[in-house]
Amino acid sequence: MNPLELEQMPPGFQDLALGSQTVFRGALQALSLPGRVFELPHPAAQLPDRGHSAAALLLLALLDSDCTLWLSPSLADSQAQAWLRFHTGCRCVSAPGAARFLWFGAADPWPALAQLDWGSDEYPDQAATCVIELPSLHDIQTAPLQLSGPGIEDGVHLHARGLPADFAAQWAANHAAFPRGVDAFLVAGRCISGLPRSTRLHHPLPTPLEP
Repeated sequence: MNPLELEQMPPGFQDLALGSQTVFRGALQALSLPGRVFELPHPAAQLPDRGHSAAALLLLALLDSDCTLWLSPSLADSQAQAWLRFHTGCRCVSAPGAARFLWFGAADPWPALAQLDWGSDEYPDQAATCVIELPSLHDIQTAPLQLSGPGIEDGVHLHARGLPADFAAQWAANHAAFPRGVDAFLVAGRCISGLPRSTRLHHPLPTPLEP
């Protein structure tokens, strides 16, 4: 990174400890109540010029120098990669299966979940975590996914627009490997929804008819 790029690099959290803790608590809340949509707390920080703000803040709080990161093409070619490397010390990798964290841009193609690191029976905690940008988490015109599992009472319906058509099938295979399997955060703007590997996704329900 040359001196000019370094000078133009947006700063991260103004208060590193407070900012990281605030976002981390938001991430834990999302994972403990899967499928619920939360607005991620937004501590003072300047973000890169590409990517949803909640995705950037999540990774800024979760990454450190021991982490490997894969970014989808539009993010890998943007300021976002250098920003995360500078502020967290993470190492970027070119193969999705080699990454502990992955950031999927909203308009980019995704690697299949089966290609990612699902951890092992001995070390399931070493599985990958995906941060997945979507156009919306509140689109009532999108057929909802029904969620069940730990932390979910009476079922939760998630109106997440932009998921691949086979996402429920991919997630079913991921869930069946439990305690192995990836965890995910769905992100739209400043909103997040957690999908831990313990969560089951059921086939989309019929789209409600307009009155």
